[in-house]
Amino acid sequence: MESTEECPPAAAAIEGENSSSRPQENLEDDPYAYLDRSDFSSEKFKIEIKNLPKIYGINEFRKLLNTKLKLGSTKIKAPKRNCPYAFVCFRSDVDRDKAIQLLTGYKWKGKPLQAIKAKPSPDPLVKKRKEDSRDSSNKKIKIDNRSQEEKLKSSTIPLWDVPYEEQLKTKQEEAKHILKRLGSELARQNPDLREWLNKQKALYDGLPCELLDIRYAEDCDGYRNKCAFTVGIDEETQLPTVGFRIGSYVNGVTGVGSIEALRHIPDSMKVAVKLFQEYVRSSDLQVFNFEVHTGYFRQLTVRTAQDQIMLVIGIHPQDLSDEKLKEFKESLVQYFTTGAGKQANVTSLYYQAIVKKIAGEDAAGAEHLWGDTHICESLLDLKFKISPEAFFQINTKGAEILYKSIIELAAPSEDSTVLDVCCGTGTIGLCFAKNCKKVLGIEVVPQAIVDARQNAKLNEIENGEFFEGKAEEVLGSVCYRAVNDVVAVVDPPRAGLQQKAVVQIRRINKIGQLVYVSCNPAAALKNFVDVGRPASKTLHNEPLVPVKAVAVDMFPHTRHCELIISFKRFDKLQTTNE
Repeated sequence: MESTEECPPAAAAIEGENSSSRPQENLEDDPYAYLDRSDFSSEKFKIEIKNLPKIYGINEFRKLLNTKLKLGSTKIKAPKRNCPYAFVCFRSDVDRDKAIQLLTGYKWKGKPLQAIKAKPSPDPLVKKRKEDSRDSSNKKIKIDNRSQEEKLKSSTIPLWDVPYEEQLKTKQEEAKHILKRLGSELARQNPDLREWLNKQKALYDGLPCELLDIRYAEDCDGYRNKCAFTVGIDEETQLPTVGFRIGSYVNGVTGVGSIEALRHIPDSMKVAVKLFQEYVRSSDLQVFNFEVHTGYFRQLTVRTAQDQIMLVIGIHPQDLSDEKLKEFKESLVQYFTTGAGKQANVTSLYYQAIVKKIAGEDAAGAEHLWGDTHICESLLDLKFKISPEAFFQINTKGAEILYKSIIELAAPSEDSTVLDVCCGTGTIGLCFAKNCKKVLGIEVVPQAIVDARQNAKLNEIENGEFFEGKAEEVLGSVCYRAVNDVVAVVDPPRAGLQQKAVVQIRRINKIGQLVYVSCNPAAALKNFVDVGRPASKTLHNEPLVPVKAVAVDMFPHTRHCELIISFKRFDKLQTTNE
């Protein structure tokens, strides 16, 4: 489903509704004021489709609209699965009218569809602002009297005042809890594993596999090497501020708090942020207003590596002429090279245009303004070039411990092929290179593959190859290049692997071991269970079962923690527990 926002009830859809028929309110209180602004919103061109079949998939519905009927919808919103009605948005009146004409009476799965114009959704910011000011009894809600510093610490490093030893104990217990849930689910889903699981639990204190002691870097402060800061308004001083967002945008401006008291941000990054903040405050350009889409300054991304600092300055260019935009870029270069900003010791400076995105439209890439095009980081005696968009672990010292632990749990032989799924810029795979025969990396982001190949060349690694594509689509062809002893390593986004990728890993019998690295184990639990389900029409071959795990704390003072689990094919395990 393309959107999880709550849709208006079917009764809210009306024929021929437009902005002129709604009551006039103050801009601040009118939830439909956005319709009168010049910026694009597909909500202006929305229809309701009724009488949908009892069973259908949202992807199937999308293919009907955009592939078969070629209607070019931008957004599909259904209140729940297999709902008899859905809302569909378009780019113009012409597209909307064409859709209504084509869909009215069209039979899909034996059901004649009905299509009518629908009322646009109210602005969620205005709606929430009204809701936040009153409770269900229409009484004013108690105001949060905490200082901005307290709010910011609570949202970014909620464990800032908890002794680090206690943080580690809590995270180790959470890892145990996840593994116990995994063991229980596997026993329920795959009865053939129960006897083996009972033996494992007897060995490992109720866990389905061995859990090593939690690992961490000695320095738990100032560890972040990348942060994306928001440019907004400090609600206490009412001054333009560069920091982290506090709460939502419901006040019409982006409320931002200073980062000075945050212990996970390094001093060099704080200096760069403060100097850019001074530049913003002295500029004639205003801070971007998220609600009405006016103003310019939006974001500052800072990346650090040893003694290098990269800045990516993001603005909404609005109606700035080419000449004015050129002057702005030149002033940035002057400020950070010879002006007051020189104290930041910036080595790489970029500009990025950040405009409101339309569905299907990619964000603009960063434009190099001055200095080096990359920063270079060292990790396990290897060097990695990092571009503005490249993924790199945000805790470099922690990443070394993480990667050592992955290699330890994978335990590849000199004849092994390591399949690095979701390889990014190749960091994990290249760290494996000297421990195995071949490394094969897969990544969907084209620029990441370019960076991975450059990093292999930079480190004179010749046994690594990298391939662009979705894992579920190219796994088979990439594995064709591998020898039989294949260890798959996956380090997916927080939500986990796509189900189709899990199916492919199960299908490829060459993959005898899977090392799964998760930064959100609760979200990845479904993946953990799916690789261990019994063989079926969808999940082929023997299941993969957990044999060893370790937690690595990459994010001190937060509740997040990485969990590495090594899975092996059940039929390839020895009769004794490993």
